[in-house]
Amino acid sequence: MQNDLNKTTYRVIYGDVDAMRIAYYANYLRWFEIGRAELMRKLDVSYAEVEAHGFRLPVTEAHCQYLAPIRYDDLLVIEANIAFIRRASLRFDYLITHEGDTAPLADGYTVHACLNTEGKIVRLPDFVIQALS
Repeated sequence: MQNDLNKTTYRVIYGDVDAMRIAYYANYLRWFEIGRAELMRKLDVSYAEVEAHGFRLPVTEAHCQYLAPIRYDDLLVIEANIAFIRRASLRFDYLITHEGDTAPLADGYTVHACLNTEGKIVRLPDFVIQALS
């Protein structure tokens, strides 16, 4: 994406860090989720809408590469992009940087399956494919 549609800012709070004031590793996946949810919302297909239509998009795979420390009170830019959309799954890629700096702090991805309310893998609905393509 060429604009800021896929970028969200987040200020690191004290609850995100450990005693050394460095971000706790599991919070990176939460920040990925923030970026993903905001991207979907900006593309007019929120998780709430997906669920209202009877679908779920659980994470089936997650990867994070920690490249530089994130600390208390850092202002982050979380960039989320759609890497692929397949019949019953999709992948989001993420990049976290400091605001005003392009040096990566972390990158990674999540893969999501499409399930119905009974937990069966199903084809992604057309409205999700159209919004995210």
